[in-house]
Amino acid sequence: MTCHSQLYTQTAMLAPVRQSLAEDRPIHWAKVNKLPDYVYFDHSIHIAKGVGCSTCHGDVTTMPLMRQAAPLTMGWCLNCHRDPSPYLRPASAVFDPEWSAPADQSQRGACCSPTTRSTSII
Repeated sequence: MTCHSQLYTQTAMLAPVRQSLAEDRPIHWAKVNKLPDYVYFDHSIHIAKGVGCSTCHGDVTTMPLMRQAAPLTMGWCLNCHRDPSPYLRPASAVFDPEWSAPADQSQRGACCSPTTRSTSII
């Protein structure tokens, strides 16, 4: 239940999730973010490099029903990989849905972008 142990805890919409947890059986999920079968995506490297959840998934704290917040197209991903500095945050804020970039985010993020260090977010 992770997030839903605190948000929208008693909504009727989440009854199947609560029942699944109580019965210790998997639930069939309807994917929100759909990618082609040939796409391999690894969350762990993005998290490790400082890309926050809300960068791609949007402000989930305001979504009683999840929706796709970003296009997740190849061009969208490449734009971030070319200049990730606007999206990088401290490790302590990766999972913080209320984090907002400081005014000097371009400078702070530039310290960690692929052009200024030897590893990229790929």
